[in-house]
Amino acid sequence: MTSSRWSDLERPPLNAGALRKAVVTPEAVWTSLDVVEATGSTNSDLSARAADGAPEGAVLVAEEQTTGRGRLDRRWSAPARSGLFFSVLLRPGEAAATADGIRKPVPVHRWGWLPLLAGVATATALSRAAGVDTALKWPNDLLLTVDGEERKAGGILAERVGETAVVVGIGLNVSLRAEELPVGTATSLALAGAPGTDRDPLLRAVLRSLGDWYDAWRAAGGDPAASRLQQTYAAGCATLGRQVRAELPGGRDLSGTAVAVDGDGRLVIAGSHGEQAVGAGDVVHLRPTG
Repeated sequence: MTSSRWSDLERPPLNAGALRKAVVTPEAVWTSLDVVEATGSTNSDLSARAADGAPEGAVLVAEEQTTGRGRLDRRWSAPARSGLFFSVLLRPGEAAATADGIRKPVPVHRWGWLPLLAGVATATALSRAAGVDTALKWPNDLLLTVDGEERKAGGILAERVGETAVVVGIGLNVSLRAEELPVGTATSLALAGAPGTDRDPLLRAVLRSLGDWYDAWRAAGGDPAASRLQQTYAAGCATLGRQVRAELPGGRDLSGTAVAVDGDGRLVIAGSHGEQAVGAGDVVHLRPTG
């Protein structure tokens, strides 16, 4: 039998042409979409393009990432074509022309909402396209329930590039089998019993949802309340209402009940210290304690 890199019929390649036709449209934020067979990191590659002046709306998808990473440079790996591994280039720091006029740049202090926005958009899309309920773990994890336990199916990494741009990377386990999971606390759409695991419609759904949420957020000047982002995130966040311990740099920690996500996207923890907000960049680990 002739060997082929597409010999795993359960994991066909993405249809780049059809994806491009579906999501790169005049009314959409997405201006280009490229699919590569393999790369080290789509975030790194797209950040380099952003530094060279690539326009907002560029999408880079990899069938496989060899040095994918999450927050704090944690490794993210999966077999080829077993998931969705992609990054998008956004330029919230630039004015944007729309049919309704010119939108002003979003203030930098509101950019911290972008990874949370990506989480809401992805969870919304998966509910519709994959038929599974996806919960959000602050600040950047996507959770699915398997055998009564919440497990990580994906993650989000947002990185600032220069003065105006942010590259948002999303990794999602789609068809990974149990023996392929990197850690015992991970899962995939297939293992969660999702009726829809075709990557092409899943990617289309996520990009459309992400574009819609980003458009609403920009139209509101980055205001998370006016765009309903803050309310929607809180409604889907599994962290809120739970006892947690935030491990901070220098060996410090903060324990209490996660009670809210504030207007800057920080997690508010209520404990013996009163209420204190911590940002994603301040937290090394966030662990449940009860």
